[in-house]
Amino acid sequence: MHGLIAINVLVFILAIALLARWQRRGASLSRVVLAGLVIGVVLGALLQWGYAGSEVLEGTIDWVNLVGGGYVQLLKMIIMPLVLVTILSAVTRLHDASALGKISLGVLGMLMLTTAISAVIGISMTQLFGLSAEGLVQGARELERGQAIVERSVQVADLTIPQLLLSFIPSNPFQDLAGARPTSIISVVIFATFLGLAALGIKRENAAIGDKLIEGIDIVQKWIMRLVRMVIRLTPYGVLALMAKVVSTSNLNDIFNLLGFVVASYVGLALILVMHALFLMGVGVNPKRYFQKVWPVLTFAFTSRSSAATIPLNIEAQVDRIGVPPAIANFSASFGATIGQNGCAGLYPAMLAMMIAPTVGIDPFSLEFLATLVLVVTLASFGIAGVGGGATFAAIIVLSTLDLPIALAGLLISIEPLIDMGRTAINVNGSMTAGTVTSRLLKQHDAAIFASNDDQLDEPKAA
Repeated sequence: MHGLIAINVLVFILAIALLARWQRRGASLSRVVLAGLVIGVVLGALLQWGYAGSEVLEGTIDWVNLVGGGYVQLLKMIIMPLVLVTILSAVTRLHDASALGKISLGVLGMLMLTTAISAVIGISMTQLFGLSAEGLVQGARELERGQAIVERSVQVADLTIPQLLLSFIPSNPFQDLAGARPTSIISVVIFATFLGLAALGIKRENAAIGDKLIEGIDIVQKWIMRLVRMVIRLTPYGVLALMAKVVSTSNLNDIFNLLGFVVASYVGLALILVMHALFLMGVGVNPKRYFQKVWPVLTFAFTSRSSAATIPLNIEAQVDRIGVPPAIANFSASFGATIGQNGCAGLYPAMLAMMIAPTVGIDPFSLEFLATLVLVVTLASFGIAGVGGGATFAAIIVLSTLDLPIALAGLLISIEPLIDMGRTAINVNGSMTAGTVTSRLLKQHDAAIFASNDDQLDEPKAA
């Protein structure tokens, strides 16, 4: 190992040891996560300043990514078992199929509504900042990314909305449990729902056997949640490593060249947060207290760039900090990782379409185009993969449906990671907002939990 790389890795290890010592002394996980975020930014900035573009930086990041990438992999490891068991447990506790319908309708309705509004915000940002794809410089990386997007579009360009909805229905649940398809999470939700309804049917036919079955499901659920708690306790170290990697590998020149799009995107994301806050206020939830409680979840979503990987933290925060019932929290977190992502599937595709339309002679502000764009963005938000790259998948569907050149989406590759961090945080907050609003509308929200001052994230109790 190069001497400088060894020194950098040693500093990184010492930072982890410092966080571990603080955590062992009883500091709340949310505070340790925040400390990890700050230390990660500082380390990343120092690495960028001292070794930008060098082999030393590349070698250091390889070692740092053992922690960051390893943590994300562990979270991905527990996603499918968690979704399967929590949805199954939630359904068996409902004892009423009509309650399942109300929860699903409430969560999906909120996700789709907020996505449609996010698309309108994206359209407004494009106009406000005067953004256009005309005149953007295409370098080697942008051309390569554009070609890759064109090749990927072959998989979805001819996919109609009914076909997309049909793809949600699992034909091989074992394949979906392995995450083989972009829509695997929603397919696992459907599979788990049917398993839960079947368990309720057995209980109606034979109460003794049904009780044993549901008891077994509860035992497995507790087992999986113990695993979740083990992984969640590693969050500060994952955030530290992920943030150090993001900051140290960012290209400041590329960011400055496309600064207008970056600023417009984050202004749009901020407005989406305001929109979420208004919905929360509308059902009697204090937005300030809400954001204080979900901050650790948004922090991890921001650094990991993965809505799916944030599912465990998402469920835990809704149940133990906001007071959302487990059934609603499980559905909103799982649906929100693949449906109605406000940032990736709402704001981003709408901004791209508005920027690209003038390059092919389309008036982006014609009423027909705007109405079609909002409708397509909303419907296309179904089944967006909740991992890094989901925004590209959404853009492919929207641009191809509107018959716009999708290769131009590759022009933004240099700033993609920077914007994707904010988009992912908004996606996750959208799902938590949907769960919170739905629980209030169904009068199932636990106000006592929400009013509590417990800021610990160490013991998830989500069921």
